[in-house]
Amino acid sequence: MTTSRGSRDIPSLLEGLAATPDRLEAVTRGADDGALDAAPAGEWSARTVLAHLRDDEFMVTRLRLARMTVEEHPTLAPFDEGAWASSRWSGRDGLQELLSDFRLQREASMMVLRRLEASDWLRTGSQPELGAFDVHWWVEHWLEHDETHVAQITAALAKAKEE
Repeated sequence: MTTSRGSRDIPSLLEGLAATPDRLEAVTRGADDGALDAAPAGEWSARTVLAHLRDDEFMVTRLRLARMTVEEHPTLAPFDEGAWASSRWSGRDGLQELLSDFRLQREASMMVLRRLEASDWLRTGSQPELGAFDVHWWVEHWLEHDETHVAQITAALAKAKEE
């Protein structure tokens, strides 16, 4: 089995992940509830994407990282985003709550990431739909996930503003 290995430099990955809370605040500044709840056809609303980022941070990404650093090549369960979206808890869905909660979760993740030793970045795990990968690749994927969703939120809010 081939293992996907990370290739981007670690300091830039950490810098990118640490910047996401500020990027989210910047792209949502001034957005009203109507814009946050507008969902382009077949897409999640900006509010749902923010909730996804918050929940995914502690339910998926940080948990997978933790398992890979303490278990020998764990098999990681896929995350069913559709099931999450249809049954998610929305008790803290105000914009400032979502942003604050995400920031708190990301800070916890960054505390773990900044303490990884060189050997930790080479530890591996696998997931049925992704195959085998190392921590370095996982963190690259994590940042790409952030970037994809920041762009998604930006586009959703821009579309809502046009309408």
